[in-house]
Amino acid sequence: MSTNINNNGLPNIDDLQNLANELFKALPNEFPKEISLSPDKAEHPRATKIAETILQTGHVDPLDQHPLAIPSNVQPAQHSFSGFGVSPSVLNYGNTGASALYPNAGAGFDPQSKNSSSGVQENHDLNINDPHTGFHDINLNNGSPQLSEESIFSSLLLNNQYLPFQTQNSSFEIELQAALASVDTQFKKRDDNPFNGNDSGASYYFLEQNPFAFDRRSTDIVVGNSFDAKEINLYKGHHFNAELVKKDFPILRETVNGKPLVWFDNAATTQKPQSVIDRIAYFYEHENSNIHRAAHELAARASDAYEAAREKVKAFLNASSVNEIVFVRGATEGINLVASTWGEQNLNSGDEIIVSNLEHHANIVPWKRLADKKGLKLRVIPVDDDGQILLDEYAKLLNSKTRLVAFTQVSNALGTVTPAKKIVEMAHAAGAKVLIDGAQSVSHMKVDVQHLNPDWLVFSGHKLFGPTGIGALYGKEDLLNEMQPYQSGGNMIQDVTFEEIKYHKAPNRFEAGTGNIADAIGLGAAIDYVTKLGIEAIGQYEHYLLEYATRLLKEISGVRLIGTAKDKASVLSFNLQGYSNDQVGQALNKEGVAVRTGHHCAQPILRRMGVETTVRPSLAFYNTTQDVDTFIKTLWELKKVKF
Repeated sequence: MSTNINNNGLPNIDDLQNLANELFKALPNEFPKEISLSPDKAEHPRATKIAETILQTGHVDPLDQHPLAIPSNVQPAQHSFSGFGVSPSVLNYGNTGASALYPNAGAGFDPQSKNSSSGVQENHDLNINDPHTGFHDINLNNGSPQLSEESIFSSLLLNNQYLPFQTQNSSFEIELQAALASVDTQFKKRDDNPFNGNDSGASYYFLEQNPFAFDRRSTDIVVGNSFDAKEINLYKGHHFNAELVKKDFPILRETVNGKPLVWFDNAATTQKPQSVIDRIAYFYEHENSNIHRAAHELAARASDAYEAAREKVKAFLNASSVNEIVFVRGATEGINLVASTWGEQNLNSGDEIIVSNLEHHANIVPWKRLADKKGLKLRVIPVDDDGQILLDEYAKLLNSKTRLVAFTQVSNALGTVTPAKKIVEMAHAAGAKVLIDGAQSVSHMKVDVQHLNPDWLVFSGHKLFGPTGIGALYGKEDLLNEMQPYQSGGNMIQDVTFEEIKYHKAPNRFEAGTGNIADAIGLGAAIDYVTKLGIEAIGQYEHYLLEYATRLLKEISGVRLIGTAKDKASVLSFNLQGYSNDQVGQALNKEGVAVRTGHHCAQPILRRMGVETTVRPSLAFYNTTQDVDTFIKTLWELKKVKF
């Protein structure tokens, strides 16, 4: 529609009113759905204020390019636009780059400052923690008070010289219609109870579309890439659209230093899909209660959800019973639990514990402490120069004194996948118990405890796209029931008198007190997500992505790969000649690429490989070949500087 200009140089009031009403109909319910730009006709107090403000801009400087600019001698009325809930990407203000959330960003507007008659402020500093805005920003929950109505409206008009949606190069109507077409009120309709039953009810982008369309790598081949057509076809052979899956992870829309976030720190922790975030929020909104031993509705909901999560862990690991699944804070607590219970009860001076040279400190320190305390001997399975377990040497360590073998299924520092089933079989043949650290394996491959047959297996939820502070200990049921409690308190007892205490059987005997109920449920949601995508599909895609990254990395002279086992999960540890590892990490961070630098809590294996620290990018299924290209390109740029 067109807008007529009246004698005062302003757009026709009726036309403005009709256009504005279209906008307000798209806004959240708390905003008036209709306004009148004539104060005597306005039916809503906020609408009245807006109308009065617009009409108070009556004097127009004929030299000004904008008919709605306020001259320096006119004071704006006091009005607030807070609470709209409008996406900041919609409300752009001319060429200043400002938004409705930060209307003063373009010119550093300070409502307290008295500047020249132009209204343009010379201070360009913007305090993001206390922006001069009355607009609600869901990303800034800092508790700072809303600005005065005078401040916010002054910011809109004096700083930008025109109203929202109007620029110096476009008509008011075009900008407003574009805004109406793209307005995002940030409200989504949700099912009253989306988490009924075993299905989370959440939306999955990869299920709504086809995730198994090839994730096409960038056609902008980086320097040094010698892939030919035949090699590229190798990657086209696996159909997996990680870009589609990535949409389910809100944090992957973040930017770092103005660049899209590339999360290559997955061995430290993985990011969380929206379904996990929503499930935890739903618990606190609708189910929050302590579990068990209550007659009320919320206790029933919470108990059902918590025990349903245990069922999901049981199915995920293919355990024989839910009684074999104990919720713990993570893999570290699971190992300590076994050391402090079974180890304290059953190991005596002269007994031997075997660990591998690949272990994380969490699978070394508890056993070393126990050995020092009880006079045990700690023996180590060596690895070759590629970081592979030497089974022949392992066989030589096994003897009648071997009581326990504790090893990792995947090395967090090198990515080596160990021959877990063979190690377990050899240990059992020698009469020893076996604990597997599955922290780095469960997110990359199928882990079947009935197939592997360990006595215990531990993993952490936060490395499986779930919350922090939650994990699971699997243990054979009879063995768990023979072990003494790890901690004492409520929930783990059958009966207490001052003369005798009777404990529950597993798993309750190891879950004293109020556990991490919400995050156990969140872990269940993470398992739902991974299961729906398919752990086998994840493993295959990550294998191709690892090969792709490894080949490109090897082409950079001065790069030394640390850990080159034939069977690896998605870890690439390396050093770059001429740079410290921290310098490499900082350079990658400037490009938005997050990697881990340091000893990765695995000092023995790094020293075995002749280094103290490495740069460690680690991959997950939401990483793409484009992410790898960004990573590789940055390393090439570093090399050019030195050489």
